[in-house]
Amino acid sequence: MNFLQLAADRYSVRSFSPKAIPREELEKILRAGQLAPTAVNYQPQKIYVLQSREALATIRALTRFTYDAPVVLLCCADLSKAWHSPAEPGYNTGEMDVSIVCTQMMLEAWELGIGSVWVRGFDAREVAKAFALPEQIRPICLLPIGYPSQDSVPYARWHNSRRPLSETVEER
Repeated sequence: MNFLQLAADRYSVRSFSPKAIPREELEKILRAGQLAPTAVNYQPQKIYVLQSREALATIRALTRFTYDAPVVLLCCADLSKAWHSPAEPGYNTGEMDVSIVCTQMMLEAWELGIGSVWVRGFDAREVAKAFALPEQIRPICLLPIGYPSQDSVPYARWHNSRRPLSETVEER
């Protein structure tokens, strides 16, 4: 599959099969995240693979946006490893870097026939507390992943709706 076709076909899966993801497929997804570009190659991502019954129950108690996926990737930024801008005090690239990592994992998952949905419907402080994350680890997003259920379809209104490039791109 060429990249533009993969990007066009991928959609946010909100209905998952209970089928387990084979370890080698999960490793490929995580490897795609490892290969993602990050500011100064500092690689501040910290990915927690939530797949035990206990971990899934914990995250599901904190948000309804896991869609009963068999695996939820808790994607975090290690602020002690993020690049901090000397030109703009207080700015760091942790959230941006983790978003890039997450995107690459989503696309690799889709290439493997595994669906995903990028979500942020949770209180990061509650998640950090529930999983006893170190202070410098900041939850950024969740990536529920799994094989799409038989009734999983893209939301036509969102999936096929794109603003024209003339509205989103400007040459100067």
